[in-house]
Amino acid sequence: MKNLLNKHSLPVIATGLLLLSFYSCHSNENTEEVREPYVVPDSLMKTLEVDTVKMQNITYAIKFNGAVDFNTDKVSNIFPLVSGVVQNINVMPGDFVKVGQVLGLVKSSEMANYSSSLTTADANVRLAKKQLDQQQDLFKSGLASKVDITSAEVNYEQAVAAKTAAQRVLSVNGNNTSGDYFIKSPTDGFLVQKNVTNGMAIRPDNSAPMFTVSNLKNVWVEANVYEENISKVHEGDSADITTISYPDKVFKGRVNKLMSVIDPNTKVMKMRVIIDNPNYILKPQMFATVTVNNTENDKAIAIPSSALIFDHSQYYVIVVKGKKDVQIRPVDVLSTNGKTTYIKSGVTPGDRVVASDAILIYGSLNS
Repeated sequence: MKNLLNKHSLPVIATGLLLLSFYSCHSNENTEEVREPYVVPDSLMKTLEVDTVKMQNITYAIKFNGAVDFNTDKVSNIFPLVSGVVQNINVMPGDFVKVGQVLGLVKSSEMANYSSSLTTADANVRLAKKQLDQQQDLFKSGLASKVDITSAEVNYEQAVAAKTAAQRVLSVNGNNTSGDYFIKSPTDGFLVQKNVTNGMAIRPDNSAPMFTVSNLKNVWVEANVYEENISKVHEGDSADITTISYPDKVFKGRVNKLMSVIDPNTKVMKMRVIIDNPNYILKPQMFATVTVNNTENDKAIAIPSSALIFDHSQYYVIVVKGKKDVQIRPVDVLSTNGKTTYIKSGVTPGDRVVASDAILIYGSLNS
C-alpha cells in the first residue's frame, strides 16, 4: 500500500508545483509597478537655463602661447646727451613718473662749457651792440662811413646768432647753467628699465638707455603661431587673452599685426594683439594665452557647451519639451569653441536643451 501511494503521488505533486509556479509568476507580472514619467520639480524648473538649438556659422577657437610686452609706440628711452657722472638717482623700476619729473642728474664738464659759451656769447652781443651804436653816432657826425656801419651791423648780427646757438644747445641739454644735466622724464608712465646707478660714468655714445618709461594704459601681447595655424589667423580677428595671474578675467582685443616671417630657430611666426590694461594690472613679461576666434562660412547645429553631459564614452543632452516630457538624447560632437559646441547629429534646430545643472536631471532620469 505504501509503495502504491508513492508511485501514484509523484506525478500529482509535480503537476501541482508547476501550476503553483505559473500562477505565482502571473501574479508577480500583474502586481509589478508601472514607472511614472519623470517630472521636473517646480523649484528646479525655476532655476534651470533652457536654450534653443540653433544653426549658425562655425567659429573655431585656436589657442596660442604668448607674453605681455610694452606697447613700443608708447615707450620713451632716455639716452645721455652729455658725458659725466650720474648722481642723485631717486627712482626705481616700477615707479610711476610724470612728464618733466627729475630722475637724477649728471655732473658734466660739457654742461659747464655750454654755460660758459652762453656767457661769452652774451658778452659778445653786448660789445657788438655798443660798437654798432658808436659807429652810428660817428656816421651822424661825419666821422664814419657807410661801410663802417655795415661792418658793425654784421658783427652784431653774428654775435646774436652765436648767442642763439649757445642758448639752443643749452636748452637741449637741460637749460641748466650750473654745470649739471638734469635727467627728466619725457612722458607720464611707469619706469620699466633702469640701467644706471649713482657714480656711474656715462657718455652720449652709450648703446643702452639710462631709463625706459612706458605708458601701460594699453599693452601688447605677442604670441607664437605655428605653421599649421598660419592660414587660420588674420589681422582684425577678435582675440581673448587670459593669464595665470588673473584666471577668471578675459581681456578682449584684436589681432593687430602678423609678422610675415618665420623665426628660423623656433619655426614660429609672431602675432601681436593690442589690449587695454585697466588699472595697470597686466605687467610686461607675464605669460598669456591668446584665443583667436575664427568664423568660417560652414554652418552647423550649435548648443551651449554647458548643456553637454559625458557618460560612458558618449555625449548626451537633456531635451525639454515640457515639464513632464524630458528626454536624454545622445549627440555626436563636431567641435567645441569655448562656450559653444557644434553638433553633427542628435538634436535639430528649435529643440530646447537644458543649459545648466543638466547633470542633475540626467541622474534622476537614469535612477
